[in-house]
Amino acid sequence: MLDDGFVRLIDYMGDDHAIVQAARVSYGRGTKKVHEDRGLIRYLLRHHHTTPLEMCELKLLVRVPMDCWRQWIRHRTANVNEYSTRYSEAIDAMQQTPPEGWRRQATANRQGSGEPIDVDTGRRLSEQERQLQQSAREVYNERLELGVAREQARKDLPLSTYTEAYWKVDLHNLLRFLELRMHPSAQREIRDYARVIGEEIVRRWVPTVWEAFVDYRLESVALTRLDIEVIRALSTGGPEAAVAAAERNGLLPRDDEGRPKRNRERAELEEKMQRLSIKPPWR
Repeated sequence: MLDDGFVRLIDYMGDDHAIVQAARVSYGRGTKKVHEDRGLIRYLLRHHHTTPLEMCELKLLVRVPMDCWRQWIRHRTANVNEYSTRYSEAIDAMQQTPPEGWRRQATANRQGSGEPIDVDTGRRLSEQERQLQQSAREVYNERLELGVAREQARKDLPLSTYTEAYWKVDLHNLLRFLELRMHPSAQREIRDYARVIGEEIVRRWVPTVWEAFVDYRLESVALTRLDIEVIRALSTGGPEAAVAAAERNGLLPRDDEGRPKRNRERAELEEKMQRLSIKPPWR
């Protein structure tokens, strides 16, 4: 992963059959098995019946940059044991950005990135990064040589420093992690980790669950009440009716000169309409 990270499968428990087995036990004695396993699993995912998914667990060993790990650890529904820089010296590896890997701040998404920065500027940024990381490591090593406590010597290491952790999670919470971190709006670095976990591990481990997960969550579109009202108005009353529905629901706020102002909900609706090949009528 990245330049010096990895995802390693350590252990797992359960499979597609274990989920079906857990779901059917609640039916009670005498209940006929009228659904095939695949149909039952797809029903569970479609209707958000999550308890049977908790019968499966996965344990990974990951090496990940600390800034990426901060996002990862926010998923608090896992068992975690991380490499300790109080007991051991910090891993002598830092994630480095290639010249073509620098990205501009996104204009529409305040917490995300957008277009890549030109390679010439990227080369300068990458060289600055290399020098900064080298200097930080030299200061850290000098502190250790002088006998400074490891817990204090580490404090100026950059967030690009790699850490390692065992991460054990049940399938229900793992799918939630993947749903969020495989989303296009997630940071690219953690998205790369999530993609490998999903496509290379989960897909092989529980293929029927993975198929349903892709169909019903990863590549689905969720419509809000406002979305439905606007799309229904468009299909029954035409563009003018859809614009009126959008204005009525606060999706088309206007400035003093009558021009539409920026609106996050409208932008999200436009993305959904584009996926459905529907042209937003106010454009």
